[in-house]
Amino acid sequence: MGGNSKYRVFKFKSPYWRPGFDYERFIISRLRRIVRDGDIVVLSEKAISTALGNIIDESKVKPSLTSKLLAGFWMRKIWGYMLGPLCRLKPDTIDKLRKYPMEEGSKHKEVVLRTSGLIQALKPFSEGSIDVVNLPYSYAALPLKNPDELVKRIRRILLKKYGIKVSVVISDSDKTFSLGPIHLCSRPHCIKGLIGLGPLAYILGASLGLKARATPVAVAGWPYSMEALLDVCEIADKARGYGAGQNIWEAAARFGTKVTSITWRMLEKIPHYPIVVLRKFEDANQHIF
Repeated sequence: MGGNSKYRVFKFKSPYWRPGFDYERFIISRLRRIVRDGDIVVLSEKAISTALGNIIDESKVKPSLTSKLLAGFWMRKIWGYMLGPLCRLKPDTIDKLRKYPMEEGSKHKEVVLRTSGLIQALKPFSEGSIDVVNLPYSYAALPLKNPDELVKRIRRILLKKYGIKVSVVISDSDKTFSLGPIHLCSRPHCIKGLIGLGPLAYILGASLGLKARATPVAVAGWPYSMEALLDVCEIADKARGYGAGQNIWEAAARFGTKVTSITWRMLEKIPHYPIVVLRKFEDANQHIF
C-alpha cells in the first residue's frame, strides 16, 4: 500500500497473466475484500491483451521493403541522430536506436504497418500501441479491440456481486502529453477528451518537455475530469512499475539474454502488478490491507 497527496494506492501482486489466464475471475476475487464505493480500479492493457491471447509472434512475419527502410534508415538515422536528441531521449536509448536491429526491427515494423499503418510505424516505441516489453521470445501485445466493453463488464460484475460502485480504468504506459487543458495522445485510437496526433504527439510533447502521463484506454463510471483521469493513470503506472524492464533492451540485460530469448518462466519470476486501486483520501481510513 502507498499513497500521494490525493489518493491512497493499493497494488496487488499477481502471477504473470499468460494467454488463457482467467484474468476477470482473478480481478473479481482479488478485489472482494478491498474495494469500496468510490474506489478507482486501474488495469493494465498489456496484461489483459496477453491473457486474452491478443498477441502476435513477430518471428513469423516476413518484412517488406518499407519495414526494412523504417528499421534501417528511419530508426537508425532519423531517430538515432535527429529526433532522438530533439526529444531528449537518454544517451543510452539513442545509442540503442542507432544500432536498431535490422532483422527483429523490420519484422516488428512490418507488424505495425499491417495493423496500424505507416504513420504509427514512424514512432520509435509502442507503435500502434503494440508492445514487446514483458513479453517472451518474439511476441508482441496488440491493443485491445473492445476495451470499453471490458471495463463496463468488470464494473457491472463488481456492482452485481458485491454491491459496490467503482470506476474501472484500463491504462497504457505510453504517454499522453498535456499543455494546460490540451492533451495530446499518440495512440491510433484515443478516448474522448484526448487529441490523437500519432507520432507528432510524442515529438511535440517530448521535445517541448510537456507534462507526460500514462494514457487512459477505456473508462467506466468516471465522474471526474480528464485531468484527474490522467493523474490516476500515471499514479497507477508508477505504482505498477516496469516489470522486467522499461524497454526490451533493459529486460534482456536483466535476464542476461538476447531480446528474443526471454522466456515465459523468466517473466514469471518478476513481480507483476496489473491491478492497482486508488482511493481518495477523504474516503479512506487507516485500515491497512
